[in-house]
Amino acid sequence: MFTKFFYTCKNKGLHVSMSEWLTLQEALDKGLAGSSLTQFYYLARMILVKSETEFDKFDQAFEECFQGIQSENEITSQMLKWLDKSDMEELAHEEARKWLNEGEELQIDKQDVEEKFKQRLRDQDSEHNGGSFWIGTMGKTSFGNLGGNVGGVRVGGKTGYQSAFAVMGARKYKDFRDDRMLDNRQFQLAFRRLRQFSTKLDVPRTELDIPGTVDKTCNNGGCLQIVMEKPRKNAVKLLLLFDSGGTMIPFSSLMNELFQAVDKSNHFKDVKCYYFHNCIYSKLYKTPECENGDWVDTEWVFRNLDSDYKVIIVGDAAMAPEELYSDSGNYRGPNGGLSGWEWLQLMKRHYKKIIWLNPKMAPGRAPWREAESAIRETLPMYKLTVEGLNQGMIKLMSPGREW
Repeated sequence: MFTKFFYTCKNKGLHVSMSEWLTLQEALDKGLAGSSLTQFYYLARMILVKSETEFDKFDQAFEECFQGIQSENEITSQMLKWLDKSDMEELAHEEARKWLNEGEELQIDKQDVEEKFKQRLRDQDSEHNGGSFWIGTMGKTSFGNLGGNVGGVRVGGKTGYQSAFAVMGARKYKDFRDDRMLDNRQFQLAFRRLRQFSTKLDVPRTELDIPGTVDKTCNNGGCLQIVMEKPRKNAVKLLLLFDSGGTMIPFSSLMNELFQAVDKSNHFKDVKCYYFHNCIYSKLYKTPECENGDWVDTEWVFRNLDSDYKVIIVGDAAMAPEELYSDSGNYRGPNGGLSGWEWLQLMKRHYKKIIWLNPKMAPGRAPWREAESAIRETLPMYKLTVEGLNQGMIKLMSPGREW
């Protein structure tokens, strides 16, 4: 069973070293998990998992290996059905507030609550609501949900007063994964990170440098030494280029989230957004519809948006080789006498910092995606996930040209 758990963790993408695995075995030999599956879960997670981004992978591996093991804390599907009172949450919360306001401060014995919980699980054979003994809802019992008890074990329902000792059966960490697709909030956090590394003005030092002040004061034997720094200016200029239409249609919602995150952001000195279809050619479109005539010259962009703009190209790079390499490969508009490949080379030559974000990047160098592989060799390309976006931001923030 434990050997299976080790390989299941590896298969789920967890980087578990042999040293960590042996440390877990040593902890078990010392009885640190007791005879409790729950304690084993937390012990194993503490030793084997290095980041909260991997908690969900660990949970899936643990469930796959140990879900069939009988536990005195096992919650049946029938029990969860009894406890589902989602349509009565508002009324229940109002009653619970009254009880909490009227009640006295209680000293809660966690061990006693857990022992009683195990006993109720063994004995209970029907639904209970409003009471103070069985596992139920809308009562003063220490077990269940939507009740007025200030401590206990919440089973089912949604988080209420954050007073439970344990929350059973929820994948609470799936939003922490770094390989999941992004949403608006994560886009905004990434752009805020890019803003934090904006350049400083060549102006007098008028802002307090707290880390510098602490450092200097410590080095001065505790006598206060004030250190000032130059103020930061919102100096990041951003050029966003979106692939639109065709194979990008399934990602329209994701592209809209990215656009909205940029549009609502105040982290940049200037933001320009243009669109293209499959590859960049002599024209960049003003709208996602990519209609003929509703465009600007790519050369105009080069002339008017200087090399300090940080460029993010977003697209799946899914195009036929001739669309990339032929000077007549653009079937929706003019090529300007150059192939898409040559326009990308001009883009790379003009801008100091440029990355490509791909919502469905193939693993490795896929021979059936020749165009994508070629672009990856000339531009830094990252998958449009939490981890990929963070890597892309680091690339944009790194000093100097790296090609």
